[in-house]
Amino acid sequence: MQVEHEIPVDGKTVSAVHHEAASDGDQWLVFCHGFRSDKTGSYETRCERAVEEGYHAVRFDFRGSGESDGAFADATLTTRIDDLLAVVERFDPPSYALFGSSFGAKVAFHAAARAGRPSGIGEPVVIVARAPVTYNRAFDEYREIIDSEGVLRYDADHAIDRRFFDDFDGYAFADVVDALDLPVALFHGSDDESVPIADTFEAAAALDADVLVAKYAGEGHRFSRAGEKRLRAQTFGWLSTVWPAAGPD
Repeated sequence: MQVEHEIPVDGKTVSAVHHEAASDGDQWLVFCHGFRSDKTGSYETRCERAVEEGYHAVRFDFRGSGESDGAFADATLTTRIDDLLAVVERFDPPSYALFGSSFGAKVAFHAAARAGRPSGIGEPVVIVARAPVTYNRAFDEYREIIDSEGVLRYDADHAIDRRFFDDFDGYAFADVVDALDLPVALFHGSDDESVPIADTFEAAAALDADVLVAKYAGEGHRFSRAGEKRLRAQTFGWLSTVWPAAGPD
C-alpha cells in the first residue's frame, strides 16, 4: 500500500510516498534521489522491492524537484539535508537506513552526520550509496562554469548559480568521516564518467567503520537493468547481515 504525504519544510511542502510493509516490521528504508532526478522510476520499484523484503520504504522529492515546492535553483545541499531530516522526523521510524544515489548519497552522508544532534532526530543504522558523490571535487567542472559564466543551466527546469557553491563549500567529506561510525555499502560502476570511482575507494578507506565496496565492471553512472538487479540483490543481502530484523522475544 502506498500513502502520499505532504511534509512542511520552511514554509514549503515536500512530497513523499510511504510504501507500507506488509508485516509489522520496524525497519524503514528512506530513499534519496540524485541531483536532477526525482522520486519516480527506479525509486518506486526499489521501494516495492523493499516492501517485498519486509521493510517500510519512503521515497520523496527534494524541494525544487518533482512534486515538491520550490525552484531547483534555490535548492542547496543544506536544503536537501533539511528535507531529508524532515521526512525522517515525520515518520519517526524506530530503526531506519538511508539509500542515496549520486548526489542523494552526499545528502544522506551529511544528514546522518547531523542527525542525533540538537534536532533530536534519530541516527540511521546503515547507509547504502550508489555512484555516490563523496568528495566535493566531483563538482569542480560545474564550479568552473559558474565562476566563468555566473550560472549553469542544464535545461529549462534545472540551473544552479553561485549560491549553490557558497553552501556546498561548507560540507567536506572529512566531516562525515569524523562523525559517522556505522556500516556503509558503496556500489559504483567502473565506467562512471560523472563521479570518479576512485573517489569511492578513497572514501571507503577513510571511513572508520565497516564498509562494503562493490565495483560493477562496465557500468556507468546510471546502471543497466542487469546492474540494477545486482544492486538490489546485493543491497538486501548485505542489509540482512548488518541490520537483521528483530526476532520474537
